[in-house]
Amino acid sequence: MKYHALIATFSLGLLAPLGVQASTFDEAYKQASLEIDKAKAVNYEWRDSRKLLKKAEKLHKEGKTDKAMKLVAKAREQGQLAVLQAEAQ
Repeated sequence: MKYHALIATFSLGLLAPLGVQASTFDEAYKQASLEIDKAKAVNYEWRDSRKLLKKAEKLHKEGKTDKAMKLVAKAREQGQLAVLQAEAQ
């Protein structure tokens, strides 16, 4: 039962980046950070989420904004999935 809930949750998480798209790196970074903070609040923060944000910030400073935005989206998705995982368990 929990396995099916996780699969459904993961599928929903894959679609989440399509629903809301930040117009700037700073907005996207802030959204991702908020999602990760929500996961931390329920004691389910994933190990690599903040690492992705740090790497994205470094890439953004180097002028590689497209790659940075992809990492920020992935970090945001991880935050959302972590919260959903906490709710499922």
